[in-house]
Order: sequence, then structure tokens, then C-alpha cells
Amino acid sequence: MDYGFVKVASATPEIKVADCIYNTDAVMKLWLQAEEQGCQLVVFPELVLTGYTCGDLFLQPVLLNGCLAGLKKLIDASADLQSVAVVGAPLVHQGKLFNCAVVIQQGSVLGIVPKTSLPAYGEFYEERHFSAPADQVTKYCDALHSIGHDIVPFGTQQLFVCNNQPDFSFAVEICEDLWVPLPPSTSHATAGASIIVNLSASNELIGKADYRRQLVSGQSARLLCGYVYANAGYGESTTDVVFSGHNIIAENGNILAESKLFDTGLTITEIDVEKMQQERRRLNTFPMQSSKGNGYYHIEFEQTCKAVPLTRIIDPMPFVPSDEEHRAERCELILSIQAQGLRKRLVHSRSRSAVIGISGGLDSTLALLAAARAMDLLNRPRTDIVAVTMPCFGTTSRTRSNAELLCQELGVTFRTVDIGNTVKAHFADIGHDFEDHSVTFENGQARERTQVLMDIANQTNGFVVGTGDLSELALGWATYNGDHMSMYGVNGSIPKTLVRHIVRYVADTTDNVRLSETLLDILDTPVSPELLPAKDGEIAQKTEDLVGPYELHDFFLYHAVRWAFSPKKIYYLAQKAFAGQYDNETILHWLRTFFRRFFNQQFKRSCLPDGPKVGSVSLSPRGDWRMPSDAMSTLWLAEIDELKA
Repeated sequence: MDYGFVKVASATPEIKVADCIYNTDAVMKLWLQAEEQGCQLVVFPELVLTGYTCGDLFLQPVLLNGCLAGLKKLIDASADLQSVAVVGAPLVHQGKLFNCAVVIQQGSVLGIVPKTSLPAYGEFYEERHFSAPADQVTKYCDALHSIGHDIVPFGTQQLFVCNNQPDFSFAVEICEDLWVPLPPSTSHATAGASIIVNLSASNELIGKADYRRQLVSGQSARLLCGYVYANAGYGESTTDVVFSGHNIIAENGNILAESKLFDTGLTITEIDVEKMQQERRRLNTFPMQSSKGNGYYHIEFEQTCKAVPLTRIIDPMPFVPSDEEHRAERCELILSIQAQGLRKRLVHSRSRSAVIGISGGLDSTLALLAAARAMDLLNRPRTDIVAVTMPCFGTTSRTRSNAELLCQELGVTFRTVDIGNTVKAHFADIGHDFEDHSVTFENGQARERTQVLMDIANQTNGFVVGTGDLSELALGWATYNGDHMSMYGVNGSIPKTLVRHIVRYVADTTDNVRLSETLLDILDTPVSPELLPAKDGEIAQKTEDLVGPYELHDFFLYHAVRWAFSPKKIYYLAQKAFAGQYDNETILHWLRTFFRRFFNQQFKRSCLPDGPKVGSVSLSPRGDWRMPSDAMSTLWLAEIDELKA
């Protein structure tokens, strides 16, 4: 697939124990289905051609020869298939029997990987039948000589690399290999594998599915890779245990797709290998990839798979958990981080007050809620918070009323400073026509508000708490040395889409009915700096009409900064994420706006005040985002210009 995606499948066929003919046909049927759906990599369970539960039948030549016949049929039938299949089979090599994964594509065996860790306990006494492999890779496999494929790499240290999609490389481990203290996949990933495949036969027990899920998810997170886990299922012997066909596909700790227990068939999704390679480059704790020095054998292959649409979900709100429980947990944690950061700063600075400009909007509301928590943690009265409303030409009665009600219900000190006459006097001083509602008209108000807050902080031996959020910082939607500046910015790494949910969380969980009602009305108020005169008492200046929808900009921000995706890929993802909500032309228009403003407004981020980091995306110039203020956006905008709506 394009844009760094590899379409993969975990495949669990219905099998019959020791019936290699039946099992081969079942494998081939699923492989063809996966190929038809555009899969590039199809992974089958451990020992699928014979069945994992054959016991001492593994020592019978009849079974092993039947397996070879099945392999030959699969190899021959794959001549015209682009997808790579990884199939489990018992094979004899150098006089010993091995539990193997056979990698097949286009009529050839690309390699054979034997199982490293053999259980020697309970119902899984594999050491009774199979041998552990040597580390080195040999280029000859005895087992396949009789079917005409003897010059095949055999060994654990093999890396399969797609020539025409270089970020797509995979390696193999088998079942128990994942459950040991140092899985082979660890060295596979550091050798360059962006995807690990696991052929498994893991029986089902109470609680085992959760543990299996944690293992796969955790390993994909530690190794910054995709992980495709294919498990044995229906048809295996039930003499002592039952197999559930629990298939899992993960990416960097996230479960992308998962089958139901006791199900068969295909589990399909796409793994973003470009994302994994980007993350490995970003984290210098991930070892340098040196597969050749580690003794790995490279097997190259090519694919020309048909283009197919993404099936994985692209979250339109990547900063906001989709399920209510996790969303509530995140909101609570963020409020705690904000409050703890502000608490420490108040103690260290010996400040007697925290001064906050209150507009009746979302950002200042969240900052005030965090400040109230900080004072509670310090066992100080909330009256040590000085909330200042500064009405001017664009202030509406709704926002002014909400600001006052909010402060009243939180029990903070509330002050009103009408800055209208001061701003008019300032306009007269600099010779600015009051009817000229240009940027001077707007920013004059914003800077006057900041001056008032700073001076009140001096009056009360306190400091100013900033209210600007991450989305505004990304777009530069702040007045330089106006609302851009404070002594501590508690919202600085919280995007606008998440600010809304945190305020909603407080509204939903507070016992104070009037506070909840006020918060809900604030949430229902259009986002606005209120710097232009109101029209008929209503807000005349709506931010999203000017800079674009924040949900789009937060989406762009997340993928551009967190994953370093190109505009082309971000546009592709946004089309899927916002299908039916925004047309392509709208997405493209605001994507250009985002990148233009993101580059042009870096100078505002280069001198940000301190503030607590709450997530993986932050634009703090002290560690998270370092970019010259005069960096050019030429390459990014040129790529956008090539895109078509």
C-alpha cells in the first residue's frame, strides 16, 4: 500500500489433526482470500499443515512426508501470488526435526525459520519431538530437497526485506519465543525488522487471553514495531486443552485488530511501517540497526500488490480517547498534572496569589479550574486566586456573566477592570483611528489586558497564570507579548479539542449544580477572542471562521509533530478520518493554512513561558520542539500544491 502502510493478515483455518491434505487446502483457501483483499503478508499458526497436537505422530515419516507434499502444493500454487505467506510445518534438517515457519512467495521458499524456545513441561512437551536450532543461518535445507527447494536459508537470524517498500521488513518468531525473558524478536527488531510475525499454538485458559494481549501489545511497544500474531484454533485436538484461534495485530503498543475467541478465518488490518521507522529514528535509545554485523541473513523480495483502501480506523481526534472511561481518566490526570505543576511553582516563587485573566471562554476556564486544584493541594484559600475580567469593545454579556458566575462558584477573588477608556487613550497616543478594526485594534486590547494582569500580580505579590493552549501555539493565534506571555502557562501542551473535554469532565463530575450549568454554557459558547465590537450583543468574531476548525488543526498538528508525516500523508489520513464531515477541498485549504502558520509563527514559540507537559506532543522550545524562527515552509507548501482535492 502507499503512504507506508502494509496490509497484513492473521489467518486461522479450520484444520484436522494429521490430515495434511485437508489442512493444505484450508491454508490455501485463506491465503487466496487474503490475496484478493490486497494483503501483503499472511501469517498462519504454528505447525498448521499437520496440526500442533499431533504428539508422537511427529516422529512418523508418513506425517512428515504428507506435510512436504502439502508444502509443495502451496509453493506451486503461489506462483502468481504477490503476498508473502508464513506457514507452520515440522521439517527435518541435518538429521533433526524442527518446528518451523516456512516463508513462501511467488513459487519460491524465501526462508525457513525454526523455533528457538521449546517448552518442556505439561501438555506442551516439544523437546520430546523437536530440536533447538543453532544460531547461524545455513543456505541449505535437507527437508525440502525432495520437493526441489533445497537451496533455502535455514535459521533464526533472517530478515525479509521488501525491495520496493524499504520500510517493510519482517522477521519471525514462534509461539513460546515471545513468552521467554529475551524473545528473538528483540534482536530481530534491532536488526531492522519493522514487523514481527508469530506463528503460535497457544491454548485457552481463564485469563490467558488478557495476558496474551498484553504480551503482544507490550512487545510491539518496546520494539517500536508491528506485531502479527496468528494462533491455532478449531480443529486442533481437545484431548487435554482447547485452542481459541485468538489472533492479534498490534502496532507500537496499540491493538489494531483482534479476532474473537473460538473463531476462524482472517483478521486483517494495516501496519504503518513508516511510522515505526520514524519513531526509531527519533528515539536515540533505540539501537542502531546493524543486522549484517549481527550475523543476519537478508532475503529480498518484491511486491506489486493492488491498491486497496485502508480498513483500520483513523481517529479524527487523536488527542482525545474515544471511550468514555479512558477519556475521564485522561482528563483527571491532566488536571492533576496542571495542578501539581502550578502548586510547585507557587511554593518555589513564594507567591501570595495566582492572577488569571478570565474571559468566560474555555481556555481561561480550564486554567482557573487547575488553579483552584492547586490551592486545594496547598491547603490555601481559593481567594488567593485573583481572577480578573477585563471587558472591552467585543465583550458580550454572556461571556462576562459566565466569567463572574464561574468565579463565584469556585470561591476565588473576582475583579473587574474595564479597559475600554485606557485602550482608547492608547489609540489616541499612537494616532490610531478607532474605526480602523485592523490588527492594531485587536492587539492593543490584548496587550493592555496582559499589562493589567502583570501589574495586579505585582500588587498582590503573585504571578500571572497563562491560559493559551497548544492549538493556539501551533497556529500562532496569540498576540505577541499579549496573551502570549505569562509567568506559567498551565494549558500550553493541551490542544483545543482536549480542553473542551476536560471542562466537560469537570461539569459532569462536580456536585455543584450551578458550577456545572455555567461550565456547560461556556462549552456552548463560540470560541472567540472578542476583540472586535459585538453585533447586536452577540459575538462578532469566531476564531474557527478565521483560522479553521480546531479539530482539523489538531489532527494536522498531531501527525506533523508526533510522527513527522508529510503533508501528502496527512491529507490522505484526514480524508479517511473526516469522510462525510469535511470535503477534500476544505481539508486541503486548512492544511495549507496550518503549515503556513506553523512555520511563520515559530518566533512566538521560541520564547514561551514555562508550563507542564501533559502528552506526547509539546511545542516547548526547551526540549520538545526546536526550530529556527526563520525556517522556510517552501518544501511543505510545494507538496501541498501538488495535491488535488
